[in-house]
Amino acid sequence: MIIHIISVGRLKDKWIKEGCAEYIKMTGGYAQVHETEIADEKLPDDPSEKLISAALEAEAARITAALPKGCAVVAMCIEGKMLSSEELSEKIDSFCLQGKSTIAFIIGSSYGLAPSLKQRADLKLSMSRMTFPHRLAKIMLCEQIYRALNISAGGKYHK
Repeated sequence: MIIHIISVGRLKDKWIKEGCAEYIKMTGGYAQVHETEIADEKLPDDPSEKLISAALEAEAARITAALPKGCAVVAMCIEGKMLSSEELSEKIDSFCLQGKSTIAFIIGSSYGLAPSLKQRADLKLSMSRMTFPHRLAKIMLCEQIYRALNISAGGKYHK
């Protein structure tokens, strides 16, 4: 299995980078994990809806170019489906059973993802109805991917 984590923007916090790296390293026992950081569009402090929409579409074009051919696409978005860790594990397994052994998880900017990306996604996934700092999304996703794969393998990490 190959997992791609494609995110908009660069992580600047050392502790978050280190946390992501640790979970990705642990996930290596179950899957190859590749990270891709896509440049975010620069916007003014109070952008109009039109500017935000244009920025999201520009980011979507770069994300689309980074998607592996034939992969399952999981769009991380607030209006997505909330799954338990066990349900995420089952969903990843089901992608593999469908012949999609490459899965790309995409994390947009703080403004989210373009509607075009959400429409092409095989799964729209939400972490919670709560609001978190955008920079935490990647480390939370890395941990949940590790947990889901550990569950599938019958590991003891998940309690």
